Parts: sequence; C-alpha cells; structure tokens
Amino acid sequence: MDNTRRDFLKTAGTVAAAGSVIGVPFAASAQGASGEKSLGALTEHTLPPLPYAYDALEPFIDAETMTLHHDKHHAGYVKGLNEAEAKLAEARASGDYALVQHWSRRAAFNGGGHYLHTMFWQIMAPNGKGGGGEPTGVLADKIKEDFGSFEAFKAQFSAAAKGVEGSGWALLHQRVTDGRLIVLQAENQQKLTSWDCVPLMGIDVWEHAYYVKYRNDRGAYVDAWWNVVNWPKIGENFSAHMVKE
Repeated sequence: MDNTRRDFLKTAGTVAAAGSVIGVPFAASAQGASGEKSLGALTEHTLPPLPYAYDALEPFIDAETMTLHHDKHHAGYVKGLNEAEAKLAEARASGDYALVQHWSRRAAFNGGGHYLHTMFWQIMAPNGKGGGGEPTGVLADKIKEDFGSFEAFKAQFSAAAKGVEGSGWALLHQRVTDGRLIVLQAENQQKLTSWDCVPLMGIDVWEHAYYVKYRNDRGAYVDAWWNVVNWPKIGENFSAHMVKE
C-alpha cells in the first residue's frame, strides 16, 4: 500500500468543513492499581459546521432541507458513532462480546454516515461561487481519459444516483489498484463498499436529502444537484489522494 493510500485511510473521517479536526481524542481510562482494565483510546466525534449558510445552495437545495439534514441526520450519525465505539470499548474491558456484532454494525453504519456527510458538505458550494460548471485541470483530463468525456461521466454518475435501490449514495472513487476513476453505488452508507478505492465526491440520495423540496422525484434532485457541485474542492481531493497508475 502506498503512502498516499495509507495516509488517507488513517485520516479518513477526521477532516472537517474548514479543515479542522473532527475527531478529538479524549482521555481513556487507564490501568488502575486494582487491575481495572483500560477501555483503550477513544475518539469523541463532533459535528462539523457547514461551510456556508443553510440557504446558500438555494434554489437547488432549500434551507429547510439543509437544516434538517445537517443538524438532525448528520448529528444523529455522530451520536450513534460515539455510542457504538464506547460500547465496543466497554465490551473489550469486560470481556463480554455478546453484542460485538451489533455494535460493530452500528459503528460501520454511523461511521459511514459521518464520513460521507462531512465530504458531502464540502463538495458543494453556492452556484456561481464555486458550485456548478465543469471540472478543470488534471481532474478534467482524468475524467476524459477514463470515461471518454465529461458528458459521459455525468450521465453515468446521474444514472447511478437515480438507480440506487432504497437509500444510499452515488460516489466517484479513484481505484488504488490501477488508478482509474470509477462510479460506484452504496446502499445505506456502508453496504456494497469497495475496499480498494478512495472517494472523491458523492451525492446523498436518501430521501431526507431531497424530500422537502422534491418530494419523491429523486431524478429532479439529482439533475439540480449538478448546479452546486464544487469542482475546485473535488479537484483538491483528487490531487491530494492521487493514485499513480
């Protein structure tokens, strides 16, 4: 595994809206004189602020949706992740692993939600102020190389987003094994995940991401979403985690 991939995996989920740290370690209980077992190192995950106002993405994504999505749904994933990791730590300390499968699943689900939403806020921007248009530079060249054209990439990505079964995401990754850009779907926030990929951008197609404004018309939401895609930020993601072919 190259250093870029290793560093990315180590820091994934700790990059906040303004580049500050999401995960803030707090003191773990230490081995006591009585022989009490340590819980091990824990991280207190916190909700990153939006990098813009709640209404900044209108008319494409409304303020009410952004408020509920960030303050309720994303906050819920953060709370769930903290709880699941704390329960797993307690299991380690007590030796009672009866619920390890349950809490591992909860950690994966909520951890996926926390990470993907943190990325989601970042790869959007107000239209005309970073949002919309097309990619430029090395990212644009790579998209053309791997998909044939930007239009072909956009069509495939939109189809993937509109076709997610139930709730989930459409994601653009770069594959570590050969450096190619690929479009993947994710059911919920962790199912169908590929292990040899670095995510660069994604669209949330859970109903809570669009139902206030678009009701059940996911397709209209996906089409409108391209107006707020922050290509400069996605280009930064690509450059930071570029995998050599």
